[in-house]
Amino acid sequence: MHEFRNKQWIYTKRPDKIIDQTHYTLKESVITTSDLQPGQALLKSVYFSVDPYMRIQQSENHTWEEPHPLNTVQGGAVVGKVIAVNDENSSFQKGDWVLSYTGWQEYAITETNSLRLLDPKEISVTTALGVLGMPARIAYFGFLEAGLPKKGETVVVSGASGAVGQIVAQIAKIKGCKVVGIAGTDEKINFLKETIGIDEVINYKNHPSAKKMVQELQKVCPQGIDIYYDNVGGYITDAIFEHININARIIICGQISQYSGGLDAPEMGPRFLHKILYKRATIQGVLARDYNHRMDEMLLKMIPWVKNGLIHYQETIVKGFDQLPLALNMLFFGKNKGKLLVKA
Repeated sequence: MHEFRNKQWIYTKRPDKIIDQTHYTLKESVITTSDLQPGQALLKSVYFSVDPYMRIQQSENHTWEEPHPLNTVQGGAVVGKVIAVNDENSSFQKGDWVLSYTGWQEYAITETNSLRLLDPKEISVTTALGVLGMPARIAYFGFLEAGLPKKGETVVVSGASGAVGQIVAQIAKIKGCKVVGIAGTDEKINFLKETIGIDEVINYKNHPSAKKMVQELQKVCPQGIDIYYDNVGGYITDAIFEHININARIIICGQISQYSGGLDAPEMGPRFLHKILYKRATIQGVLARDYNHRMDEMLLKMIPWVKNGLIHYQETIVKGFDQLPLALNMLFFGKNKGKLLVKA
């Protein structure tokens, strides 16, 4: 029997607005290999995914599922190493890198059939949480199947330098679209323009109202907007509706501007549905979980694109397990570039 001292971040208080460390309690305990039941593995967590959807789940209201229960480990995707296995039918071995959904704890016991084996010799294991993980899945299927892009169309992506947005923008370029990215710092704008090579970029902080954003969109999208991939919501989305083309497709992937207290009592915005009527446009929400069963299909396309340099990506890695709540807080102030991770 081997014994390990374990730390866990327990979600103990629902936030009214911004999430921070006061909504969690750090718990310490002991976990041992003797705790393993048949069909289970013990993992050492190394990289933790930090995602905006976590804040949605912390609402007291039902969303796509029941609210995240209080007094439990904060859920989330993790890349870690197998420490021990109790499964005669499993090919997993001690030392294997795996993807799991075991949440914010340094050590975790989970079913072996829930794990995805990773090959660190092929590509960085951190990509399983970002450019080859959940953000890629919703970027790939959400854009291609809800957006139905055609060569030459104009695509606007809000939150374009984020974990999902940076992938959507590049897939749109691969499909021959004109791409406009919206982000909030000069550094992010430079990444979008110089590294990804999208056609036009907008720093939304230079256009802090729907009216000003409409004026800028008219400049950079003189032919109108055919597809809008929305990761942000708020006045940016209000402005988009003023400039869409006939049969435009609006894809709602995220509304991060509304997550901290605005989901159920949002600020009033323009009554824009009449624009949808005039333009015969469609609005569709997309969730990554709807495509869980198609992960292999996505990876067949995305892995070669990443390896061949067709898809670039950024990661922000915060060091220290104790920093997890503060890292989640960072998302709502735009402090991360690309996919946000915490390394234990």
